[in-house]
Amino acid sequence: MNRKELNPDSSPQAAFGARLRRLREDRGWTQEELAHRMGYSSTHISSVETGRKLPTLRLARSADLVLGTGDAFEREWRDMRHGSLLEGFPEYVMHEGRAAEIRLYEVGVIPGLLQTPEYADVLADSAVKRGAITADQARERVTIVAERQASLARTARPLVFVVLDESCILRPIGKPAAMKAQLERLVEFAELPNTVLQVAPFDMGARRSFNLPLYLLTMPDRSLMSYAESTHRGHLERESTFVLPILTAYHQLQAEALSQAESVAMIEKLGKGTP
Repeated sequence: MNRKELNPDSSPQAAFGARLRRLREDRGWTQEELAHRMGYSSTHISSVETGRKLPTLRLARSADLVLGTGDAFEREWRDMRHGSLLEGFPEYVMHEGRAAEIRLYEVGVIPGLLQTPEYADVLADSAVKRGAITADQARERVTIVAERQASLARTARPLVFVVLDESCILRPIGKPAAMKAQLERLVEFAELPNTVLQVAPFDMGARRSFNLPLYLLTMPDRSLMSYAESTHRGHLERESTFVLPILTAYHQLQAEALSQAESVAMIEKLGKGTP
């Protein structure tokens, strides 16, 4: 039988597969035996071991259970999955999925929580073309966008307050039809009972509280945290002495921005001008 030699250093995916093979062989199991114990086909296990197929969270957890590795495979999967994301962002997403209230301000692009799949695809594909991420990482980014949006539909739906800089809706992303669909998605979002959508127009000038994107979370216990990004990393802040002034500035931004009715009217007018 031909045996493919593995280079664990070639990629996180290869390292995962090499560890799976090593632990399997340490126990004297064939791929068929491991596959049976984990509930997968031997072909699937072979593809993961040789790095031809990306492992899933379910597979990682199954490997931990069958091989008695605690959560080692799951942690390796999470590190691999978030390899293209800024430091700090995966932790923010975890808290976002449990938050009672979400407040965000975005500049330049529609935020992930409001993106259509087509809009998210264009942004991810653009990053691939620039060489910033791989095609696999691009698919993972789009998946994370979908998962974040799905968390908004949980039983105890969070209140979501969104303020978009006018540049978000004026900057064309993708083909006109995709941008038109994205604008329609914003209007649909504004109609939900647990959301507020506002646009901060350019003529606000210096009255605009923030120059960079910002996220604020209110957790079920009413604790607060903020999240902001630089070029190289994201920062999650929990200290109330830092977060409370940001929350105050956000309320001031909302007061200066267009009302939801005015914002929706602006978006709808812009959408009518998009072929």
